[in-house]
Amino acid sequence: MARTIQSLERAAAMLRLLAGGERRLGLSDVAAALGLAKGTAHGILRTLQQEGFVEQDPASGRYQLGAELLRLGNSYLDVHELRARALVWTDDLARSSGESVYLGVLHQQGVLIVHHVFRPDDSRQVLEVGAMQPLHSTALGKVLSAYDPVAHSEAAEGARKSYTARTVTGLEDFEGVLDLTRARGWAADVEETWEGVASVAAPIHDRRRMPVGAVAVTGAVERVCEDGGLRQTLVAAVRDCARAVSRDLGAGRF
Repeated sequence: MARTIQSLERAAAMLRLLAGGERRLGLSDVAAALGLAKGTAHGILRTLQQEGFVEQDPASGRYQLGAELLRLGNSYLDVHELRARALVWTDDLARSSGESVYLGVLHQQGVLIVHHVFRPDDSRQVLEVGAMQPLHSTALGKVLSAYDPVAHSEAAEGARKSYTARTVTGLEDFEGVLDLTRARGWAADVEETWEGVASVAAPIHDRRRMPVGAVAVTGAVERVCEDGGLRQTLVAAVRDCARAVSRDLGAGRF
């Protein structure tokens, strides 16, 4: 059995202690409850406080859970609610389009794939849930960058790697792509990330009208594109799927 890290175990126990019982606890209370020396308990609390997981009341000196835990908890709930609400709609989109469907959210400096519906044929495919995609070149990433200020900052300030000859890397050109995305409500990636692959994506909003993710259809260029552009029936289907998921999340009509 793998050995555990004692300091992490103690920090986890401390967070559980602060999550239950009294709203705020003093250093002596925490140390006594966990059987720790005050110096040890104080060191762990100070580290958790620096990371935003614990807050100290300036008047009483007592500790309570911090806002960072709330943010992480909301993020976990948002992602899992998003995936749950999108299951039926993304299955329908894959079936109607005949292509793979991806659900992505902002994570660190990229797009995290949280749901992947296989192309409905007999071809061999690899599940990509948990994979990361770039923000600046993929359709999912462009949508998130266009509608989410945090994603926009990550994409604008980060390195925009050139994956193919079509990848947009210049900041001014990239901002123009985002302006176009906002104007038409969807984003495209035609061989900007992978040769021979095209994708179209649309944003998903929650009950607060905040962007919480994006849905995309991805496939071979010859199937996804026609007459030099994305198939408009496919664009419409992706946007309809995004609106349906948004409505299920309480966003109303878009």
